Amino acid sequence: MADAWYRQPVLWLGAAILAASLAGCVWTVVLGSRHADLPLDGARPHTLLDMPVHAADRGAAARAPRPATPHTVPEHMP
Repeated sequence: MADAWYRQPVLWLGAAILAASLAGCVWTVVLGSRHADLPLDGARPHTLLDMPVHAADRGAAARAPRPATPHTVPEHMP
């Protein structure tokens, strides 16, 4: 008959590694909640990843020229 599961050292090692990993995750969350995430000095307001958070003015967008894309044919070509 095989030994009981609690007599296998590799299972205890796995359980210890799992417990340490979970404790590290909890500790990271606790440390993150204790420290404020202050805005950077040079950050632009109302942007997320250099994209405006709010909708742009439609009048300004309509007046701006559109850049040529590789799939468009220039007007002077047939």
